[in-house]
Amino acid sequence: MPPKKRNSGSKELRADSFCPEKKESPELSGNKHRDKDADFVTLCKMLHITDLVCDRAWTLWKTVQESMDDVSDSQKRLWGACLFVIVTDMDEACFTMTQVLKAVNLNVKQFMDLVRKLDVNLDTISTKVNSALTRLEKKYDVMLALYQRFEKTCKRIFVSAPDGRERETIRSCWTMFLLAKGRTLQMEDDLVISFQLLLCTFELFIKRCSPDLLQPLYISAISKVQSPPTRTSRRNQSKVKSRPVDPELDAQLLETLCKENECSVEEVKNVYQTSFSAFLDLLDLSRFPDFPQVTDVNQQYEEHYLKSRDIDGRLFFDGDETVLPPKVEISQVERTPKKNQPDEDGPLIPPQTPIRAAMTSIQLLRGDLPSSGDHPSVTLATYFKNCTVDPTQDVQKRLEMLGQVFSQKFGEAVGPHCVAYGRQRFVLGVRLYYKVMEAMLKSEEKRLSVQNFSKLLNDSTFHTSLLACALEVVMATYEESSFKNPGGGDQAETDVRFPWILNVFNLAAFDFYKVIESFIKAEPTLSKDIIKHLETCENLIMEKIAWKTGSTLFELLRQEHESGVAEQVETPASFSQPLQHNHTAADLYLSPVRPGHRILPPESPATPTSQASPQPSCQAAGQAPRHPKSNSLSLFYKKLYRLAYTRLKTLCSYLLMSHPELEPIIWTLFQHTLQHEYELMRERHLDQLMMSAMYAICKVKSVDLRFKSIVSAYKNMPNTNQETFKHVLIAEGQYDSIIVFYNQVFMQKLKTNILQYASPRPPTLSPIPQIPQSPYKFPNSPLRVPGSNNVYISPMKSSRMSPGIMMTPRSRMLVSIGESFGFSNRFQKINQMVNSGERSVKRSLERGSTLKPLKRLRFDVDGQDEADGSKSGGDSTLIQKLAEMSSTRSRMQEQKMKEDAESRKESL
Repeated sequence: MPPKKRNSGSKELRADSFCPEKKESPELSGNKHRDKDADFVTLCKMLHITDLVCDRAWTLWKTVQESMDDVSDSQKRLWGACLFVIVTDMDEACFTMTQVLKAVNLNVKQFMDLVRKLDVNLDTISTKVNSALTRLEKKYDVMLALYQRFEKTCKRIFVSAPDGRERETIRSCWTMFLLAKGRTLQMEDDLVISFQLLLCTFELFIKRCSPDLLQPLYISAISKVQSPPTRTSRRNQSKVKSRPVDPELDAQLLETLCKENECSVEEVKNVYQTSFSAFLDLLDLSRFPDFPQVTDVNQQYEEHYLKSRDIDGRLFFDGDETVLPPKVEISQVERTPKKNQPDEDGPLIPPQTPIRAAMTSIQLLRGDLPSSGDHPSVTLATYFKNCTVDPTQDVQKRLEMLGQVFSQKFGEAVGPHCVAYGRQRFVLGVRLYYKVMEAMLKSEEKRLSVQNFSKLLNDSTFHTSLLACALEVVMATYEESSFKNPGGGDQAETDVRFPWILNVFNLAAFDFYKVIESFIKAEPTLSKDIIKHLETCENLIMEKIAWKTGSTLFELLRQEHESGVAEQVETPASFSQPLQHNHTAADLYLSPVRPGHRILPPESPATPTSQASPQPSCQAAGQAPRHPKSNSLSLFYKKLYRLAYTRLKTLCSYLLMSHPELEPIIWTLFQHTLQHEYELMRERHLDQLMMSAMYAICKVKSVDLRFKSIVSAYKNMPNTNQETFKHVLIAEGQYDSIIVFYNQVFMQKLKTNILQYASPRPPTLSPIPQIPQSPYKFPNSPLRVPGSNNVYISPMKSSRMSPGIMMTPRSRMLVSIGESFGFSNRFQKINQMVNSGERSVKRSLERGSTLKPLKRLRFDVDGQDEADGSKSGGDSTLIQKLAEMSSTRSRMQEQKMKEDAESRKESL
């Protein structure tokens, strides 16, 4: 089936228009490619592929063909995917994303899935290609969400005309918005700023539109008073083209648009004045008394689109198949019930589209901050004045300097006209910074009965870390619904996701880590999504960022190990103890000494914010001075061990269920490496040591487990990316795969220790860390019934906070245990769901769930890895899940029978 042609409003794009650098690229020579399939060569010619790209893509295709067990997709589609991989790797400008989609007749999501499917050997797709895919996918998701909102908003603004005039107006509006977004934003996947630009575009078209095409609300919203004509001096009259004066920003109309779309008027005005106005100045509107012609805007947008080489946004308006999302995507992004089910009570649940979620989060953030919070409150100012050295002046100077740096870096990342947006977000961050600081000091005052926090409040690192954390919350609030995955993929240079803020402020990750937990405890209004984001930041620091060269973490570790074996970073005996501590940010920044080692000044009671001596209070004469133990380092390692063991346990559950005895042995080697060979973590990732430890123990225990099986299972773990096993530091400036790291670095460093586990007297096993629930998790969150994606159990809260408010809009049905059931058929429906889930688990059990090892892994070194034969304990896992699911169902049935019996007694 040939691809659809675009409507007449959009110019039909010819194949040769997709190669902006066509003149510099030599034509494909058919004589040179007689060894290749003729249809492949035809596809290459249509996409203007060079001879070199054609050869490399054909070589890749042959490799893929040999590696894939089942080539279910058509060859032409796979050829298109191979060409995309090679062109991206070589940074050639031969075709756009839309061109290749039309050539192979696939939509965006299907094509991206196909490209990732090529990575059979896990080294087919480079990190560069994966990064390009991630960027394109995020840009597509943002554009899809924007167009879906655009369609809905147009229905509320415009009236259908018998002659279809409104259609061309709407088309021109969408195309102009795409052009404005492309020219204004360097980072086009910023959902919030893009949506604000869309509202600015609507404002321009509404005030120029004929009233008979507008809904009554927007007819009345247009200001009756227009701006006076701009006068031009006689001297310049001959130099200026005559043009109708375009009215300036219509504040009344913009306020109506913002109110209807739950958007901040202040922010949208700022976008209009700083970005949209500059964009309009670049357009020659003198030829268009009403609207710019579609063809003219089309031409300008096409130039931008061909330069960017990705997705043609105009195709959304035409309903083109290449940008139509799969049905599942539509249900996830937009589908929400207009009203509750007939048998359900509770308030109506508003649609949670990406844009609505983003606007709601921003409104909540702004509502929780004091409007006059640009300066310290009276209470906070009093704390400053109570200090021995008043920090007020330093705080103000620091904020002024960091504010300029932040705004400048934000503009560089997002777009040249976006410095003002960065300034706005910085102001919100300052308000949150002051608010949290005040809450922290109140808590410290209550805990310590002191009011002089001079040492803490004059610590520049503490202030910078606290401000950075506040700004990260603001940035995450604006970006949380922008389809991002923090730390889960390769980041572009213009990405403002964490750890961007650390680079902006030149802040050490280990210092930033110290403030995270106290920040969360001091700000109870943080949403669950933001708390989860900060927890993810903390994990990223422990996994990788804190281990960068130059990190203060290495100096602290060196001091700890020089002080002697007795002063270990964190003793294994403490693993079984709960992760509970009373350390606040003040403790971690200023008092790295254990309480028993502190010397307290005579004028102050015990306070971690007072001056503390770094020397122990009692030390035998003649003994060498010993460095005090760092509370911040101790807590860091406690959390590191628990994170490391959690990751290892997950990986073992995928691969070693039939060898449970290996998990504690692997953990012992892993823990030993982190404690005694911590230099192996320099410029590396925690998971690289974890996978190496698993492989090493399986080797010495004669368990057949290859790296390709470890890596394939690792890809299924949460918060992972392929760079972890494809791009590992071997030596200075040299990177290679995980297997090369194991052979040349890990095994060489730990060979003696690894071989001990094969001896009759292996090392003593390290205790297993206690894995508590995260301190950041909400205990009252709904829990999913094992084996079912549709049944959740939520603790009863109160009558006004029923589960109907807490659950998602797509919840199938809600039963509140402890309240009247309302309709007796609800439990029957739940039983049916659980039974269907049980049957699906049984079907999986019959089919088997053994992880299918990859056919071959090219970065495995011949002779250094053994034959494939990994085992899986998938059956045990399924049986356990089946038992849990059946137990839950039985308990719910017993409860129902008991309540039925009680109700019968009452009736008697």
